[in-house]
Amino acid sequence: MPQRYLITASLILSTLIAVAVTAVSREQTNGDAPKKPWIVAHRGASAYAPENTVPAFELAAQHGATFVEFDLQLTKDRQVVCLHDNSLERTTDVEQVFPDRARTNTGGTRTWMLEDFTLAEVKRLDAGAWFDAKFRGTRIPTFGETIDALRGKIGLFIEVKSPERYEGIERLIMAALSSRGLDKPWAEPRTPVVIQSFNLTSLKIFSGTLKTTLPIHFLYGAKDAAAYTTPEALVQLKTFATGISPEKVVVEQQAAAMEQARNIGLLVTPYTFRASAVSGYPDVTAEMRHYIDKLRVDGVITDNPDLVPR
Repeated sequence: MPQRYLITASLILSTLIAVAVTAVSREQTNGDAPKKPWIVAHRGASAYAPENTVPAFELAAQHGATFVEFDLQLTKDRQVVCLHDNSLERTTDVEQVFPDRARTNTGGTRTWMLEDFTLAEVKRLDAGAWFDAKFRGTRIPTFGETIDALRGKIGLFIEVKSPERYEGIERLIMAALSSRGLDKPWAEPRTPVVIQSFNLTSLKIFSGTLKTTLPIHFLYGAKDAAAYTTPEALVQLKTFATGISPEKVVVEQQAAAMEQARNIGLLVTPYTFRASAVSGYPDVTAEMRHYIDKLRVDGVITDNPDLVPR
């Protein structure tokens, strides 16, 4: 092997060891971290209640989930609310309430963007009836309302959604957590907090500019896996993140990378396990059991928290 490759390999190994030591040290200082494997209820117990709403979040707590995962975005007047899509039409009755407020996109389709509506206007929308009539009258919750409804019941697995659209959303999220004393790792054992995003720049704002010590997970899909599963990429991720949340197929296909991630102290919590979309397993419980027992993931993100094998 040429000398330059030996030097590169040596440097990588040294860095991995240093990062692993740091990870071990940090883990020892966070003795109140929830027991693994973590059960992360995707947008709440979203197989049974309308996603990203308090009923779905509370049901996840009743199902014994460790965390509820939800998406945060900003309204026109910069209020932090729980919503997955950038627009409102899929999960609310915005087309009926505000028929003249849509944007017309290329091709003639119409969309009602969240950023065009104030919180007061968003609160007029029904966010439950689309899922089932029994949830009629459910509203889109603010981040503060979500924290207050769930505190002491379940952890918060916060996804910062499309932060490139909302300058300063990171600071607003941390302000809400700080005002409630939840801005430090495992500050309240019954309400642990994790922050995640697909956006690396946003995560680096949390860990760098805002200097948060909260656990941070980087989300990525199978199409981007090659960029984030090399030894060098994992070491770089460990400089600001405490975990990765890859699409579940990545865990199957990149076993060596997942082992390295664990070795340097990155938790592995794949997404998304659904009873309505199982392939190659008898049911979603068997699928999640395989990932937990055989692939040794640290948690699962699922629409069906009640079906996670205990």
